[in-house]
Amino acid sequence: MKSLHVPIQNVSLYETIADKIKVLNEAGAVAEIDQVNWKDQFPVKLPVTVRVAHDKQKLYLLYNITGEQLRAVNTKDFGSVWEDSCVEFFMQREGQSDYINFECNVLGALLSRKHESRDKAVSQSDEVMASIKRHSNIKHRYENGKQVSDWSMCLEIPKKALGFADSESLAGKKIKANFYKCGDETPQPHYISWNPINLPEPNFHVPQFFGLLELE
Repeated sequence: MKSLHVPIQNVSLYETIADKIKVLNEAGAVAEIDQVNWKDQFPVKLPVTVRVAHDKQKLYLLYNITGEQLRAVNTKDFGSVWEDSCVEFFMQREGQSDYINFECNVLGALLSRKHESRDKAVSQSDEVMASIKRHSNIKHRYENGKQVSDWSMCLEIPKKALGFADSESLAGKKIKANFYKCGDETPQPHYISWNPINLPEPNFHVPQFFGLLELE
């Protein structure tokens, strides 16, 4: 099981998203999303990283993806975002059996639910969904005659969305988690993770294969 020490950075003090992203790129902990768990069926391995930090009140995730043939169809929250070019974060509080997924496509459309299991879940409230900020950046280019894109997604996730009370701080917490990159209906379907998943078929709803985030 991989672990990641997540530093405290006062990201909220910066007014512009450009400044926030600069801080995350310079001081966020880096996790390589590089596990191709189903190589025979889905061998595609894109260069993907996520940089992680928190400021006691919010968790900040900055995903960077290189050279993807994009699919961007779903425009609304709770759509089938995993079919598009998508990044994901699944987390579980220490000592709990429930887990929460955050799945965000390249357009910033988000899916987030609290799960007892893969099929038994409750969607986050409209208030919580509105509180999760998403910032995307896309650069198109050509590679071997095909248009590909380098893109990033920055997520600002408040502690309430992570299942913490207003009176709690994120400082010192331990969270089981995994980071993912997928795209079921993209030109090159792929399922890549930070921590490896030892199952015969693609499935990200597997807390038993989560790694550990240790928040400073």
